This record gives sequence, structure tokens and C-alpha cells, in this order.
Amino acid sequence: MRFKKIYIEITNACNLNCDFCIKNKRKIKYINIDEFKTLLNKVKPYTNYLYFHVLGEPLMHKDINKLIDIASENFKINITTNGYLINRIKYNKNIRQLNISLHSFNSKYNIDLFDYLNNVFDSVDNLIKNNTYISLRLWVKNKYNNDIIDYINNRYNSNIKYDVHNYKINDKLFINNFKEFIWPDLNNNINNKIGKCYGLIDHIGILVDGTVIPCCVDSLGIINLGNIYIDNLSNILNSDRVTNMINNFKNNKKCEELCFHCKFIEKNF
Repeated sequence: MRFKKIYIEITNACNLNCDFCIKNKRKIKYINIDEFKTLLNKVKPYTNYLYFHVLGEPLMHKDINKLIDIASENFKINITTNGYLINRIKYNKNIRQLNISLHSFNSKYNIDLFDYLNNVFDSVDNLIKNNTYISLRLWVKNKYNNDIIDYINNRYNSNIKYDVHNYKINDKLFINNFKEFIWPDLNNNINNKIGKCYGLIDHIGILVDGTVIPCCVDSLGIINLGNIYIDNLSNILNSDRVTNMINNFKNNKKCEELCFHCKFIEKNF
């Protein structure tokens, strides 16, 4: 079994407290170098692409550049960030793609919008010179979105519309605007047993404590498939639970309670 990508949560800590976030309810942890090397060794046969993202802000990790450099020896590295700490990686040459959630900006964090954007895009321009792809995200509608789009248009002489879905600004810089989604939660009002998912088919996730999850939006680790530090990934992926989930997804069915409460695929694909 090979995956298009594997999500690696290097920390579940975050520097922000966004209204649209499901919020971390787990013990705060930062992966250490030994754990990281063990994890990389175990996932190496399964993918060429690692995404530093599930929950939390990966750039908060004090060793973020070291983790990027270690992982880049065998993997293509992709990172999702809110952009506030982007200076920590602005000159790193080993990042394949950086996803920046511009919708994370809020004046409550005591920084001016244009100071935030100037800092983000000064770093973006440096990263592009190092051949990093940049994906700008405006997934959540808020009062700042039009100003953000105006800033980008002025800076790059682009013509992005306010209702943009996807737009190529240049060969390395893109913007997309997926529809805002409701986080899967056992207590939400969604309940649908019909539907497909790419979880376990083109990707899996690994939380900072080693918990293997089927997809990138099970941020609480509700569907705990095992722990990569305790077991081999092959044993976890060949379990009856995983096999059952995959077979059901391929037949447009869901079999896990959390999946009944998820509409991510329906909203965004």
C-alpha cells in the first residue's frame, strides 16, 4: 500500500485561537528528534510526500528547520501554517510546498493586517526563489478577505476576484478558496452513512503522540488505528478495521461513527 501523502503532526500546539478551529483537546506535545527519525523510518516505504499538518502550528516547533532538513533527505516536504511565524523558515531550501491559511488573520492578535501580509509575502518571495510552491488559502470568509485579495493583486499585478476558487498568480504562487467546512465531531448535527473518502486510500495521518488516524480531519484521534511507535505501520494498515473502512469507502459507504458526522469531501471536492 502506497499513499499520495502522509500527514505528520509535529506539534499540536498553536499560537492562535481561531473561531473556526475545532481546538486541541489533547496534551500539548512537540515531537522530539529521535521520535521523528523513528517515524520517518517506519513511513518511508509508504509515501514520497509528508505534510507537516493535522492540528497545531508546525512553525512553533523550535527545531522546525532541522525537522524539515532531516525529512527532506527521503521525502518531499509540505507544510501548512497560519503565516504568523513564517520568518522561521523563510530561507529554507528544502520545502516543496507551503500552504498559508491567510484566513487565520484576525486583529485580535494585535498585529496590523498589512504588517502581517508584508511579513508573509516577503518570506513568500524568498521561498519562491528557492523553488518552493506557495498555496494561499482563504477557506473561511471574514471581513479581511477582500483586503487580502486587494493586497495580493497590487503586489503581484494579478486579477483575483473576490469569489475566487482557484487562481494561478505565477508559476510558484497559487490561491484557492475552498468552502468552509464543519469539523467532523460526534456531537454535530451531521449524520450520513453514505459517502466516499480519500482517507486510508490516498493518505493517512499520524498525530504527535504516534496515533495513526485515517484522515487529515480526525484531529482528536477518535478513530485510533494504533500507534506507530508501538507497532509497525504494516500491521496497523492490514487490520480488520482498516480493511473494513477501505472496502466501505470504495462502495460509497461509511462504517465509522465519526465518518457519519463528516461532510469534508462533499463540501470541498
